[in-house]
Amino acid sequence: MLLTLGLIGSLVLAAVIVARWLNRRVDWLGRIAPFPRISVGLSLGLALCFAVPMAVEAWVEHQLEGAASHIAGGPVQVSCQSLGQAFVDLGPELGYVAWGPDGVPERSTLIKFRPCGNLRAWLGSTKVNPSLDQVIAVHVVTHETMHMVGLTNEAHAECAAVQRDAAMAEALGASPAEARDLALRYWTEVYPRMPDEYVGGCGAGGTYDEQRPDAPWTPAG
Repeated sequence: MLLTLGLIGSLVLAAVIVARWLNRRVDWLGRIAPFPRISVGLSLGLALCFAVPMAVEAWVEHQLEGAASHIAGGPVQVSCQSLGQAFVDLGPELGYVAWGPDGVPERSTLIKFRPCGNLRAWLGSTKVNPSLDQVIAVHVVTHETMHMVGLTNEAHAECAAVQRDAAMAEALGASPAEARDLALRYWTEVYPRMPDEYVGGCGAGGTYDEQRPDAPWTPAG
């Protein structure tokens, strides 16, 4: 929202400057005033400063939405939290899916500002040796996707996500080897430290084991 307002404000400022010049370009002696190139250029440059991050954010959301829809088996919506939203957000969660009045999760999610920043960095990288924050950020998208397909139990959604992290990473552009390494890092470095409500029944032979070939506990073929 702040970027949008900044972009609109900059374009309006440029338009006002041009309009004032058009209204006064010829004085009472018939002299033509020079076009205010510097003022208009600065205004348009400022608009570009707002437009570029907006375009990058739209690209990131498009990538996330496409990958999440692929994993979900149908269209879902993924949005990144804006800086303005983050400023007033006191929630500790990294992503959020709203529940409808019928208790069914909606097919849209909001990924918080910080993990979206890590996702942006990871998407623009070689995807080799990602930071742990980037690994977690990819998993957040997978976890929220599991909620969007209808899983309401956190332990079940977490385990289902763990088993699809490799598929999510690959859908976002990682190679199969990079995707598997990312999923394995989450499983070994992050999952054991998750709160009690997120763990249990996960792993080979566990309650939520789907015996997927890309699960991090499945031996590499």
